[in-house]
Amino acid sequence: MKRVKLVVAYDGTNYRGWQIQKNGDTIESMLNRALKELTGEEIHVMGASRTDSGVHAMGNVAVFDTEAKMSADKFVYALNQRLPEDIRVQHSCEVAPDFHPRYQETVKTYEYRILNRQFPLPAYRLNTYFTYYTLDADRMRRAAAYLTGEHDFKSFCASGAQVKTTVRTVYDLQVQKNGDLITIRITGNGFLYNMVRIIAGTLMKVGNGEWEPEYVEEILDAKDRRMAGPTAPAKGLTLMEILFQGESRLAGLSGSSSE
Repeated sequence: MKRVKLVVAYDGTNYRGWQIQKNGDTIESMLNRALKELTGEEIHVMGASRTDSGVHAMGNVAVFDTEAKMSADKFVYALNQRLPEDIRVQHSCEVAPDFHPRYQETVKTYEYRILNRQFPLPAYRLNTYFTYYTLDADRMRRAAAYLTGEHDFKSFCASGAQVKTTVRTVYDLQVQKNGDLITIRITGNGFLYNMVRIIAGTLMKVGNGEWEPEYVEEILDAKDRRMAGPTAPAKGLTLMEILFQGESRLAGLSGSSSE
């Protein structure tokens, strides 16, 4: 028996999120199906991040246990022959038998993409949120500065979430503008339910002039979800990368880490 780690990229448009659901296909169910076809075993992958319906990923992480004799680094090739074209494994490697992606110290990076122009562009329709209201990226950057560091992000957590603490650390939060495309890129040690999408919705309120950048500090202090902006639509969100303790970006791609 060995434990294999996968780095998985996917377009979440046609799926009901990561976690298995009764009402449609999910990323987890498609991986399980492909692994059963490949190995003949009833395999259930364990994912690092349970992305919501419509959310995308460049580098989500999952592990599974198998008796298959195939070397761990070959699973990437065999699985990609059996998965639909909107799901692709980027890397596979063997990890320690007790490695679990949900119970490790991690650094996660997300991007939220906004197309800000008079009319939509079809090429962006699946992975970018469109708004014709003019957004001021400089105002959004000033607001984002209040969110870096360790804070209680209760105001940026969807109501009903069951967590031990709403304190999280945001290591970096950038608002980048390239032509009509605004990208909110956030890196932290973990994120609350809908936290990134609520941050995006709040920054857009600042960007369109409805709120002043300084108001974000008041939202943090209030610890009240009703004070923050709306939850931005799922399709603009992409999980870019998950790094585990001891990994570098290069290690995350090569598989050579302290796991």
